[in-house]
Amino acid sequence: MPPECTPTLFEFEAVERRAVVAGFDGGDITSNAGALLLGQVDRGLGLMRRFAACFTDRRDPRFVEHALETLVGQRIFGLALGYEDLNDHDELRKDPTFAVLAGKLAPVLRTDCEALAGKSTLNRLEHTPRRHGAKYHKIDCDGVRVDALLVDLFLEAHDRAPTEIVLDLDNTDIPLYGGQEGRFFHGHYDAYCYLPLYVFCGRHLLLARQRCANVAGSAGAVEEIARIVAQIRHSWPRVRITLRADSGFSNDALMAWCEANRIDYVFGLARNVRLQAVLAEPLAEAKRLCLASGKPARVFHDFRYRTRDSWSRERRVVGKAEHTLEGTNPRFVVTSFKRTRTLDARALYEDLYCARGEAENRIGEQFELFADRASSATLQANQLRLTFSAMAYVLIDTLRRVGLRHTQFADAAVATIRLKLLKLGAQVRKSVRRIHFAIASGCPNKVEFELAYLFLRRALSSA
Repeated sequence: MPPECTPTLFEFEAVERRAVVAGFDGGDITSNAGALLLGQVDRGLGLMRRFAACFTDRRDPRFVEHALETLVGQRIFGLALGYEDLNDHDELRKDPTFAVLAGKLAPVLRTDCEALAGKSTLNRLEHTPRRHGAKYHKIDCDGVRVDALLVDLFLEAHDRAPTEIVLDLDNTDIPLYGGQEGRFFHGHYDAYCYLPLYVFCGRHLLLARQRCANVAGSAGAVEEIARIVAQIRHSWPRVRITLRADSGFSNDALMAWCEANRIDYVFGLARNVRLQAVLAEPLAEAKRLCLASGKPARVFHDFRYRTRDSWSRERRVVGKAEHTLEGTNPRFVVTSFKRTRTLDARALYEDLYCARGEAENRIGEQFELFADRASSATLQANQLRLTFSAMAYVLIDTLRRVGLRHTQFADAAVATIRLKLLKLGAQVRKSVRRIHFAIASGCPNKVEFELAYLFLRRALSSA
């Protein structure tokens, strides 16, 4: 029998003549009890099961202790809960919350290991690309199926087809500090980096594509949008689709494709001498209004424009002539929309185009889920890491959109939801018939937890 040792106690200042001591003798305690809500989301969406189906597993099933669904679930739930490193899972594999989320409380084939996988097993999962047939690399991810899954999840999130949707395209930089495959120095960001491409529809994530930084911001956009639009129109043939993006996407290839496929667009347009000359009078008017009122002033100008060489046709351009106390600030957008009473120059710019800032917030949330942790050696392995973060985002966004829509966290960021609702301490009491997570009675967000539980059960139970 192992010797019974008295646990070490740490003594602190006494309070009202009572000794204050602490020790690591609390038994089964978790700091992740709120993630049980993510388990509800996963079961409702079938997310881990469907995501695991996007992989090819060439391991011999006779010797597989950790199923593929368990492995991807560990990684995604870990990111959602703030654990970015694989090293964390050497301890997380003992966490009762992770065991419940994985649906596996004890090992199946072996008695000398934990129920869940450690860092070495997860590392083999993450570094599988381009290693076909190698001894320790027998799991591969099919990116085409992953791309289709993200769009399917978006479609399933709607009870009925919407009349119109807006797809936001954007890219960002992921700084690199090692010798990763495909690293290039990007002058705009003044760093070696990747340049991933994202597509959102509101808060829904439809694409997360890792790319090298030696390409234009719009590289691959036509092919990706063509695939996404085809999948959407297969389910919603009558939906009106608008593309929205910054000036990096205002190239003739993408705009011509939109015009040929009944897709509207509104893209930012980079300034040049000819455009600024067209806006000279509106800028003078904006300056006069600003000096008269002492406040920033805007004047909008609607006109037709065509580049000298790069565009195949003339298009509608809206110019924003803005003058602030610091000086002039002209901006331009190009669009396929015709001028109407409800979509004049001001409405097109301020109401439609400026709303694309929401996509930038969504990209910020990807970083809160460690999408910028691209420390693997190969580009494909870093794509897999980006995909894990994307799936973690789908989990938390579904929790926010379905379970928290009538709470103070309806518009909260991922990091806030994690801190306030998922990272809850609980004592875990196990018996033959149940596992009881005893969360602190003084939890300040227990009402939101209860509402999320009820809304998720109501919305996802049928699924």
